[in-house]
Amino acid sequence: MTSPSVTWPRRTRRLVLRPYRAEDAGRLLQIRNHPDVWRWLLRTEVDPAAFTQAWADGVADPLDHPAVVELDGAVIGWCSIEVQDGMGQDKAGPSPRSEGLLGYIFDTAYAGHGYAKEAAASMVAAAFDELGLHRVTAGCFADNTPSWKIMESLGMRREQYGVEDSWHAELGWLDGYTYAILDREWAARTETAPTAVAAVR
Repeated sequence: MTSPSVTWPRRTRRLVLRPYRAEDAGRLLQIRNHPDVWRWLLRTEVDPAAFTQAWADGVADPLDHPAVVELDGAVIGWCSIEVQDGMGQDKAGPSPRSEGLLGYIFDTAYAGHGYAKEAAASMVAAAFDELGLHRVTAGCFADNTPSWKIMESLGMRREQYGVEDSWHAELGWLDGYTYAILDREWAARTETAPTAVAAVR
């Protein structure tokens, strides 16, 4: 059976979300390696060759849906939905691949304008409308306030508060958050909101 896919590019009011191209590698690595970015990532260092290969592999992976985010032609970050198995009994109910893990990383020079929220909303819409997922989840360090504020702005609920469940190289043991939203909750939320995202077909 063919896995569902996302139609690219996707356009929001101000942004274009598109597949990775080889020439993006340097810019994406620059964004990822900024101290204000990697300090909130689980991996503080990354091998450039491995990083580039992971992006190339992601393009062909039917369960990985990464998108490079452009603003007026400039790459400002990326978002992704990684399809995962939801919890469930193995011989009953729908396909276990029912959950998507939302991720996003953006150049801090563009912070404060709502770009990350705009792009993340497009990826959540793709997860439900095109991939047919049941849940979308995301997580972060509790101290990473901008990240969890994006999740809450998308209508995601805080489902877990993990006390000192996340190790930080500089700050030691920190609390962590996990957020989620269901397909029906997203549908109810977007039914009453102006159309914010669209796929270019």
